[in-house]
Amino acid sequence: MTPAIPLVLLGLVDAAFSGFRAYAGSDARIRRQRATARAALRGLAVGALLLLAPTLTAALLLLTARDPARTYNTLTAGGIGYLLPLTVYASAVLLSLAAYLTLPFRAGTLAMVIGLGPLTLLRPLAVTAACLGAALNGGGPALLVGATAGAAVLCVEPAVHRHWYHRVR
Repeated sequence: MTPAIPLVLLGLVDAAFSGFRAYAGSDARIRRQRATARAALRGLAVGALLLLAPTLTAALLLLTARDPARTYNTLTAGGIGYLLPLTVYASAVLLSLAAYLTLPFRAGTLAMVIGLGPLTLLRPLAVTAACLGAALNGGGPALLVGATAGAAVLCVEPAVHRHWYHRVR
């Protein structure tokens, strides 16, 4: 099993949420579906562009490798190591998001405050854990691709915010 497809999908979903967070800022009480959807699409577009960096890094590693099959296996093992911590993190985010969307207003707000808020702050730690998983499972080449992917997903929200929403407070 190659972890590339789940990792790309996870990265793109994270990019869409990053676009939303860049738009919503610190006050998301007013719900504007069009603006929210536009922000998510902007995050998705920026994320797709930035995720080309780890894709090109992996392709370059494979094209220049002395033993492409071994490098592929190393990258696959590293990708699985990268995916495991992110799966745990994404599950916690989805659980918190489901609580926010399905519970009554006060309970949903509580789910946002004690769940989604802190989980957003933990994103860099989740990416660091994923990079550690890639390093332990696959070694140097996997860590290089993982660190490039981590930097890409962590740059989406600041890039979207700086380009479109720098005046939103």
